[in-house]
Amino acid sequence: MPEARTPAQIEADIVRRREQLAETLDEIGVRMHPKTIIGDAKARVASTVDHTAGRAFVAVNRLVTDAKDGLRHEDGAPRLERIVPVALLAVGVVGLLVVSARRKR
Repeated sequence: MPEARTPAQIEADIVRRREQLAETLDEIGVRMHPKTIIGDAKARVASTVDHTAGRAFVAVNRLVTDAKDGLRHEDGAPRLERIVPVALLAVGVVGLLVVSARRKR
């Protein structure tokens, strides 16, 4: 059988639990404050944007590296059979853009 507690022990226990409850309510108040909620949401969005931007950077970097590797031989010499058509295509696209811009004026 458990020992009987004295009124002083019971009162001390009540005071301790009241303090714990006050701390818990204060914490809930901080967490539910609109500024806290908005700050947490901003942090989550920033984290998502940073993660997405990082993944995009890695993907673009990989594409650029692969494209560069495709335009060079293994010894580093340029592959003219690939560079010349790409250059002609780029010149053609720029030419079409210039002609299109002039027609709109």
